[in-house]
Amino acid sequence: MAIMYNDLYLDVRRQLRESGVEAATLEARELVCFGTGKSREELTRDGRLYASPEREAQVRRLVERRMAGEPVAYLIGEWEFYGLPLDISQSVLIPRADTEVLAEQAIAYIRDQGECRVLDLCAGSGCVGLAIASQAPQARVILGELDDSCLKICRQNIRRNGLSGRVTPVQMNALEKPARSLGEFQCIVSNPPYIPTGDIPGLEISVRNYEPHLALDGGEDGLDFYRAITREWRETLAPGGRIYFEVGIGQADPVLRLMRGQGFGDLEVIKDRNKIPRVVLGTLCQEI
Repeated sequence: MAIMYNDLYLDVRRQLRESGVEAATLEARELVCFGTGKSREELTRDGRLYASPEREAQVRRLVERRMAGEPVAYLIGEWEFYGLPLDISQSVLIPRADTEVLAEQAIAYIRDQGECRVLDLCAGSGCVGLAIASQAPQARVILGELDDSCLKICRQNIRRNGLSGRVTPVQMNALEKPARSLGEFQCIVSNPPYIPTGDIPGLEISVRNYEPHLALDGGEDGLDFYRAITREWRETLAPGGRIYFEVGIGQADPVLRLMRGQGFGDLEVIKDRNKIPRVVLGTLCQEI
């Protein structure tokens, strides 16, 4: 029996809600739009029209994969972050709303810096650096990432958002000392891998089985990248430059201690929208 688009959407939303998906409304809309080839506006406009059996079947297949644990962003190949549409593949982490706190804190600082250089280290999809570039036109942003597949996604997202003139992807290893030729930055932002290795098998299936472990694994205690970045990358910061980290639950205090030990002052912790300490920031002092 044929089904109207609106009823198809409501049925998908019900299935997702019953399976415990928190963002069932958003995910149902994205799955139905992608499966039927319609924009959000077209789905609303055509809600009382009947979907073809082929289009309904495509949506049902997507829902089955989602119910098995595959994230919507990987199913549809894109996601939104800070108002920007981004290409997404299984090479990169899916941008989270929590990470928007990292972006907005850095943007508020960078807007006051005039012309400046910003490094998004462990850039993944490039979401944080691109958000900064979109909101601070005077900034020149480097997306630093080790993995070739991630750099490909970065390049796609730079083009997609019309930021080719101000954002550059560069291959670099956050765990190693940077080359002097990289130059100096007024700000470094980083959402590095921070899940302790032993915790990865216990992550929910949509993360454990689908998101790249390279972007999750922060070493035995989850702090390997914070140690390396505060120690090796401080020399790339201009005097008085600032660094912004996203941190996991319970990591704010250990990261603060690492930063203090490497000569960072004016340390501050920012909570996310769920009141969880999520961003740690500090300013590089003139001397240790």
